[in-house]
Formats: sequence, structure tokens, C-alpha cells
Amino acid sequence: MDSTRIIGISRGSQYSPNHIGNDAAIFNQVTEELRTMGHTVETYTEKEFTESGAESAVIYGMARDTATLERLRILEDKGAVVINSAYGIDNCIRKAMTMLLTSHGVPHPDSLIVSTAVPYSGQHLPCWIKRGDSHAIEKEDVSYAATREEADTILASFRQRGIAEAVVNEHLQGDLVKFYGVRDTGFFHWFYPDPSAHSKFGLEKINGKAKGICFDEDRLKAYSDKARLQQNVNAYTEGDLVFHLYGTTTVVGLPEANDGSVHCSVCGSSNNMANDKCRDCGHSLIKHI
Repeated sequence: MDSTRIIGISRGSQYSPNHIGNDAAIFNQVTEELRTMGHTVETYTEKEFTESGAESAVIYGMARDTATLERLRILEDKGAVVINSAYGIDNCIRKAMTMLLTSHGVPHPDSLIVSTAVPYSGQHLPCWIKRGDSHAIEKEDVSYAATREEADTILASFRQRGIAEAVVNEHLQGDLVKFYGVRDTGFFHWFYPDPSAHSKFGLEKINGKAKGICFDEDRLKAYSDKARLQQNVNAYTEGDLVFHLYGTTTVVGLPEANDGSVHCSVCGSSNNMANDKCRDCGHSLIKHI
């Protein structure tokens, strides 16, 4: 393989809340692998990159700073290959991402884009309120609200911080799953995040311990790829999802083949696997999807 001069840009620590070590490990591993393959790799912090004037035909990194992304867009427009595209990173900002995914048929919680200067309508409660102009940097950038009063307090806090718009997602009770994928490699990995080991702010605990709801991994990967394409993320993707049955407040755990009982998705009562209807509320029992 011919040697290529490549620039790598690490992520500013302020953009890796509680994940500085994890993000550094990913960046360092990629850098080492490229060098092992014979490529010349120059690495920069975001600040070093924007101040140096460095250019290359191939650039990879984990940049999030506005000035860094602006410079990367200029280099992309001049023909550089940037992984992931700075334009794609812009599309991962909360407001832009919500609009793209909801308008292109990617499964997404019901969502609103609201002004922080107006009291919350209460359309979705409980809900998650997220700053619309950026990724989550501080714990307060993603907040859970159970009441209108809590929602108004969160929006007022955003307004005081100069954040004009917020994205409101309906809260979905169910198994929370985190996933990662790399384009054209076959690599796709998902797991149940542990709030004590793999969390930015510990908010995963609101959904509670995963029940192990069965799902189609190929379908999940297909939706991940669709989201990546719509966002113009050209190499790798990551995300979170919740498995939830609309119209219920009960977590649905699908039984295994040898289980003797199944729980009703509507009232939560335990039923014999031989039953087709719930013995308490009469609704159909969900045994598979």
C-alpha cells in the first residue's frame, strides 16, 4: 500500500464529558493502526490545527469545536477527504438531526423544536429537553422533565445561558441500547449502557435496568445506515435508541421459547404462555415481533 500523509485531529476535552479517556483511546488506536499500515500521520489538537494552517488530502478526527469545523468545511470544499465530514457533524447537532431524521422516515421519538422564551405547552410529558444548538457538553444540556413546571425551569435555564431553542423528545420507557457502526466494514456493535461505567451524565438510570427485549439487529443496523446517509456522516455512526411499545407505560419483555409465562404489555400481569389473551385485562399477549 502506498504511503499517504494524513492529518489526525483529537477532540477537545470539553467535548468529551466523562469520556476523555475513551475518546483519546479511540483516536490513539486509529492513529497507531494507520502508522502500522505505513502512512505518515501528523496529529493536532483542535486549537493547534486551526492555528497551524496545516492541510492534507486526507484528514480524520473527532473535532467538535466551531472554528475547527469551519476550517474543515473549507478544506472539504477544496477536495480533501474528511472523516467524518464536517458537514455531517453539523447535521448531528440536536435541532438539525431531529429535523433530518423525522423528515426521512428514521424511527425517532415524537419531538418538538421550541423557543426557550415561551412556556412549555406540555404536549409531551414526561419528556427530555435538549439544547438545540449543539451536542451535549454539560449535564444540564440534556434534562428530564416530569411536569410542565420542571420543563419551564429547564427552558428558563437554557434561556439564561443564551440558548434560544430546545428540542423536546417524548420520554419512551423501555430498554435503552447504544450502538456503533463503521461504514462498509461489517462492524456493528450494540450494548446496554451501564450508568456506572459508560455514561456521560448518568441519565440512563431513568429507564432502569434493561429487560432484554428481543429485536431485529439487522433492522437496527439498516436504520443506523439510513440515519448516517441522511446526516451525511460518511464513515462511522453511533447512537442511542429505546425499544418501546407505543400506547403503553409498561416495559415489554418478550418471552424465550422455554418460558412458562408472559407479561401483559398493557397491565403488566403475568400470564400462562398458553394464553392468547390477558387473564386480567383481556388484551392480546405479545409473544414475539
